[in-house]
Amino acid sequence: MTSTMGRASTAREVELAVAGMTCAACSARVERKLNKLDGVQASVNYATGQARVVAELQVDDQALIDAVVHAGYGAELARPERVGAQAEDGTDRARALWWRLVVAVVLFVPLADLSITFTVLPEWRFPGWQWVLLALAAPVIGWAAWPFHRAAAARARHRAASMDTLVSLGILAATGWSVYAMFVQSERATEASGLALLLRSEGALYLEVAAGLATFVLAGRYFEAKAARAAGAALRELAALRAKDVTVVLDDGTVQSIPAEELRVGQRFLVRPGETIATDGRVADGAATVDTSAMTGESVPAEVGPDDVVIGGTVLLNGSIVVEATSVGRDTQLAAMVRLVADAQTGEAAVQRLADRICGYFVPAVIALSLLTFVAWLLLGGAVEPAFGAALAVLVIACPCALGLATPTALMVASGRGARLGIFIKGYQALESTRTIDTVVLDKTGTVTFGRMSLVELACANGVERRELLRTAGALEEASEHPVAAAISTAARNELGALPRVTAFRNEAGLGATGVVDGAEVIAGRAKLLVDRGIELPTDLERRRRDWEEQGRTTVVVAQDRQVIGLLALADLVKPSAREAVALLHGLGLRTVLLTGDNTTTAEAVAVEIGVGECIAEVLPGDKAEAIRRLQAQGRVVAMVGDGINDAPALATADLGMAVGTGTDVAIDAADLILVRDDLTVVPDALTLARATLRTIRGNLFWAFGYNVAAIPLAALGLLNPLIAGAAMAVSSLFVVSNSLRLRRFSPATTPDTAPPPAPAALAAGGPEDRHASA
Repeated sequence: MTSTMGRASTAREVELAVAGMTCAACSARVERKLNKLDGVQASVNYATGQARVVAELQVDDQALIDAVVHAGYGAELARPERVGAQAEDGTDRARALWWRLVVAVVLFVPLADLSITFTVLPEWRFPGWQWVLLALAAPVIGWAAWPFHRAAAARARHRAASMDTLVSLGILAATGWSVYAMFVQSERATEASGLALLLRSEGALYLEVAAGLATFVLAGRYFEAKAARAAGAALRELAALRAKDVTVVLDDGTVQSIPAEELRVGQRFLVRPGETIATDGRVADGAATVDTSAMTGESVPAEVGPDDVVIGGTVLLNGSIVVEATSVGRDTQLAAMVRLVADAQTGEAAVQRLADRICGYFVPAVIALSLLTFVAWLLLGGAVEPAFGAALAVLVIACPCALGLATPTALMVASGRGARLGIFIKGYQALESTRTIDTVVLDKTGTVTFGRMSLVELACANGVERRELLRTAGALEEASEHPVAAAISTAARNELGALPRVTAFRNEAGLGATGVVDGAEVIAGRAKLLVDRGIELPTDLERRRRDWEEQGRTTVVVAQDRQVIGLLALADLVKPSAREAVALLHGLGLRTVLLTGDNTTTAEAVAVEIGVGECIAEVLPGDKAEAIRRLQAQGRVVAMVGDGINDAPALATADLGMAVGTGTDVAIDAADLILVRDDLTVVPDALTLARATLRTIRGNLFWAFGYNVAAIPLAALGLLNPLIAGAAMAVSSLFVVSNSLRLRRFSPATTPDTAPPPAPAALAAGGPEDRHASA
């Protein structure tokens, strides 16, 4: 993994799991402590409990852990294999919070009812009524709220403050005032109206405020824990795809079951129906149907046979295959996808990092503001009780939870939903880029098209049957390794079965091939090859050849004993989803450009077929990045969609790189979004998801900042009861979490194209003639 500091040779990246963080102020404090170490650059994410550290080689892991511990928190090295265990830890935490919340709610409801009743209707009070309220409040203030007091004490030991400090102080202050009032005040004030008493707590005990604050914050923490678990579901599901055991085929032909982590590159293993393919590999023997939906989002199972590539984490539906491992452990595509989701969930926007830094200073500032409010009320002639109520409301309502959750929760949910759709977001920067994109550049070969030649049409000379033409051409081309020849021979075998043997075969470089089939001399290739030998094409076939080449097809002329017997048209088929994807991109207000190294005629034919607005042709692979730069020089903000192999420079140069395909290492390094669903409609889906995520993050931050800006002055002016302030603080965090969770219901504008690509044999047998593309 490359260093974010740009010093891969002298720095390394370390991820720490940080325990005990309860708000953005905590993450800001841990981040400051880590960044004080020489040669360390750290970013800490409160929502995920992760610290990403780029450290110089001389800084050891223990020094990083010690820095976190000295800040008052726990830390350990984050381990990929702990994903499932961390999920269980999260479940345990949510369960513990749930029971505390249940106890708090059961006691708080009657406590609040009695408090309001005794405040509004003082004549209902009876001897010892205060002790009844205290008995109801004590378990909530003590046992249910204990996590807040414990965390606040831990922060205090390290001369720090966090949200727990505010909550604990609020609970203890309200309780302390109430106990004081129980012993000092013999009767509650009755002069004010019932409404004033209810809203301003004049003359009232604050036990219901202390219990209510604990209840509301517990509810917020519980739903945050549940939301984090839901948002991380995709990460756990991906991790769960790993096979636990694998059946290795030994050199003597016997098999042995071993743990999957012990598998090594080059070893062969057997996969039976219903089993998970343990790692990335190549099929050495057998044929089967594989369910790839978990990795690629494709709903149609893939047929695999000898030499086909298979992906670890996919499931064999039927058949049996022997696979030779080509990647294991961290090098597999599954491991790469897990890292992508984890990386996306730990990303932060620049504005979020600013918010976290603000939170680090916000808590002590709120404590000071609360004291200032109390003093100001007294100086302005206010009574002690309303002054205390206003100060307490400031203390309670200003907790900055929502600020710390604004970006991470949205990123967690979006990355999880994206993973299910075959979209992997590498970080917040990718989301930011989608906001200003106005042009989408599509690579042709392997992206818009399947990247392989297929026979799409035949034209026979007078008196020649279709089967004779296909049999003769197929027999000759079977001796050649050229992609065009392979497409012809494959189509012939699929339709006719066994082909006759060719003799005296000779390859004519760049022109075609010659040989003897069934005793007759056969020539197949470009028209120039036949013309050079004095063989002329009939007028109707020559017209057909020109038409096909204008359409961007590769044309092969076949002659037998110096007589032309027909033409074959080949093309790299356009993916069925390409036209729909381009239409959707135009619907988003984006311009589209087709980029290819093919000749202009071929490129324009494909562009017309899929509806692309512009075409840049005859571009060498090494010059694609320069083509992107030229578009940017025109003032365009460019997204590049490529297969992530020879398009890597262009993907890296573009404002937003989108790699379509199987997520190779090159794609992961170069692109910002990885699209593993081999369906071009995933491109507009990815852009739509990214934009929706960005809108959600902005909405969260607007609410979080706006809430604090508006609520603190109201509390300081005494317009908010501390109980209402506590509820509003919890609601603010819940709003951010629930707003982010709406992304779980994100539905793409399209559904994945479930139709498999047309087989060459079907086309050779007379399939639709309009399904073609360029060579």
